[in-house]
Amino acid sequence: MTEPRDPAAEDWTRAAQRLAAGQATLVSLWGDVGCVRMALHDHGRADLTMLTLPCADGAFPSVGAVHPPAIRLERAIDDLLGYRATGAPDARPWLDHGRWPIRAPLGAAPAHEGPAERYAFLAAEGPGLHQIPVGPVHAGIIEPGHFRFHASGETVVRLEARLGYVHKGVNTLMRGATLERGALLAARISGDSTVAYQFAFARAAEAALGARAPVRACFLRGMLAELERLANHFGDIGAICNDASFSLMHAHCGIMRERVLRACAAAFGHRLMMDTILPGGVAVDLTPSGREAIRALIANIREVLPRLATLYDNTASLQDRTVRTGMLRTALAFEYGCGGYIGRASGRDFDARRGFPYSPYDELRFEVPLLTQGDVNARVWIRIREVEQSLEILDQILARLPSGPARAEIAAHSRECEGHALVEGFRGDVFVALRLTTEGTIGNAHLRDPSWFQWPLLEAVIERNIVADFPLCNKSFNCSYSGHDL
Repeated sequence: MTEPRDPAAEDWTRAAQRLAAGQATLVSLWGDVGCVRMALHDHGRADLTMLTLPCADGAFPSVGAVHPPAIRLERAIDDLLGYRATGAPDARPWLDHGRWPIRAPLGAAPAHEGPAERYAFLAAEGPGLHQIPVGPVHAGIIEPGHFRFHASGETVVRLEARLGYVHKGVNTLMRGATLERGALLAARISGDSTVAYQFAFARAAEAALGARAPVRACFLRGMLAELERLANHFGDIGAICNDASFSLMHAHCGIMRERVLRACAAAFGHRLMMDTILPGGVAVDLTPSGREAIRALIANIREVLPRLATLYDNTASLQDRTVRTGMLRTALAFEYGCGGYIGRASGRDFDARRGFPYSPYDELRFEVPLLTQGDVNARVWIRIREVEQSLEILDQILARLPSGPARAEIAAHSRECEGHALVEGFRGDVFVALRLTTEGTIGNAHLRDPSWFQWPLLEAVIERNIVADFPLCNKSFNCSYSGHDL
């Protein structure tokens, strides 16, 4: 007697095979009540494929068994909901460090019993190898993360990161929340990407409800996103140079970042532009004085940026540290769907503003900088070129900013609905998927930071480099701890 066909399981298996064959890119993988979900981008298409697989028995076929980028997402699903990926190559906990009062908080699993098990880091064998544990507490103001190095002398043989120290229970907090409350939570997931998360959350909610933000609101959202990009790119360029002991560049970039933040405060009332985007539009409109503050900022950056780029490029001691350091192979960037400046510095020509056009970017002209060297130097230059493009985008938004309302009312709904959105943040594509209940609250929310697919690649690029180059590689990636740990 043959087993009955399960179309959902067959679609799931075929999707995993497409990912393994390089025919599609994994966008995300997450759990919901009684099921797991997957979003992927089939190459050549301008939309996402969304799959749902029931797992009433608490298990589902592992995607990570054939496609490594899914491994950590599967481990997180097990930690949060208790759904086990059968055949998974790595079943170690990821977000759960054994300190939560219960296992699988989204799945109502039993309480933890006894002390937390010691985390089993992957081994490296060979003559003369030694381990160097770093963190989770670091010097300065930085989020916690543990890095375990295996080194031969000064050469790194293996690096393994352990994250999850800033897990905040965002998924639990989102469940049952109103859209207004959800927007506030989204804005606080990762402070350096607060605009990107608000933007993606609002667009996902609007997609679920069949609503549209006013045109003026869409242009203002684009302005907010580009200002956030400017502030972070200046901060990153300076921080990378500082880790190569070139503090002069760090100081100049710090000044420019401060000027961006002050312009943001003048134009939108908040330096980080937190709580400025809501479902249906924006919470703060642009005033004439705010417009002038942004125009003055653009003029100042255009004057200073060429000098900073020349200073960076003509400092031989700095180039000696950044060129050919921490090289990410193009094949790995594609396999992991690595977004942002990391992927584009390694030849992956993807930007959600262009690949999945959304307002206002579908009406604007801009280029997506691309390099293939894949080293720290390339990641710096992608940032510099993206600053130039953000200035062009801001010019167009200011020149074409339409009149009209900045927010539309979102009509109440009495049916279960779902929506998703992909938005280009400063470090890559931010994905949000929402399921809304008949009561008008959030049934489930999944917010995926680009860092999920970037952290594993940091482990790859440091191999065969010296330990002293890790801070440079790490800063050139600048992955988010908070956005990843949720």
